[in-house]
Amino acid sequence: MKRIAVLTSGGDAPGMNACIRAVVRTGLYHGLEVIGVRRGYEGLMDGDFMNMDSHSVSNIIQRGGTILKTSRSERFKTKEGLLEATKKANEAGIEGFVMIGGDGTFKGAEAFCEASGIPCMGAPGTIDNDLFGTDYTIGYDTALNTVIDAVDKIRDTAASHNRLFFIEVMGRDAGYIALNGGVGAGAEEILIPETATDIQELIKHLEEGWKRHKSSVIIIVAEGEKEGGAIEVARKVKEKFDHYDTRVTIIGHMQRGGSPSCFDRVLASRLGVAATEGLIEGRKNESVGLIHNHIAYTPFSQARKHKVDVNEDLIRIGRMLSS
Repeated sequence: MKRIAVLTSGGDAPGMNACIRAVVRTGLYHGLEVIGVRRGYEGLMDGDFMNMDSHSVSNIIQRGGTILKTSRSERFKTKEGLLEATKKANEAGIEGFVMIGGDGTFKGAEAFCEASGIPCMGAPGTIDNDLFGTDYTIGYDTALNTVIDAVDKIRDTAASHNRLFFIEVMGRDAGYIALNGGVGAGAEEILIPETATDIQELIKHLEEGWKRHKSSVIIIVAEGEKEGGAIEVARKVKEKFDHYDTRVTIIGHMQRGGSPSCFDRVLASRLGVAATEGLIEGRKNESVGLIHNHIAYTPFSQARKHKVDVNEDLIRIGRMLSS
């Protein structure tokens, strides 16, 4: 193997640049040429390539986003798209890929690996933390810290005005950001997709807090929550409980941005190195992850299935400490 490529695909996540840096410098360390693919799978089909050297990734470990840009591609899901991507990769002499991204990225990587015969390795880059084969995904820790910082600030104003805040956080169909962020921020309630939301129980809990002269309330709502998200839950609660001045805040894409935490920089570096060395060792069609602080490899077909379990003890702790 003489030439490999790296790309980022899907939603951006803090730490992607640190992972790109690790792939490039690991490849160079082992005597490989490294190609950067701009704009993810769209760029792969268009042949939007750039040669990368050590200088290409200087001073990026602390930057959010991705210097290679990213995108979502419907065209890549077609047979024609896969054939075009294979053609461009072969013309460029690329003998292996590291794809950084989430569920959709891994699905595309699996299809491309099978269609082209070119070995592909994945590094899990998503704030949702919803992939199998790793305890943590790149960007998750930074997103959590962004949530904590935002909730802390909102609590200041909530306490000043006797307000009830419903704060919606990202995570798609997974409640990991909401659950851990809610416990870390001391939220009074945490609503996640993995557990049913009982509006009547929620109102009962709020009434108990009101009787205890609780001056403000913070409720964290995952965007995939089954009752319809923060806006809909707030509407249903306000119909039957209006003791507080009720507000809704959707933190949104702030959670994807910002300088990655130290944890995410180290995680991204470890996974980038492991993915690249996995290619050199002859691995393919796998995602690299960190399980119990050890590098682990998981087939794309398993890694891209969403986690469905949440920490039940953490749910118990959240409820107990909010009472």
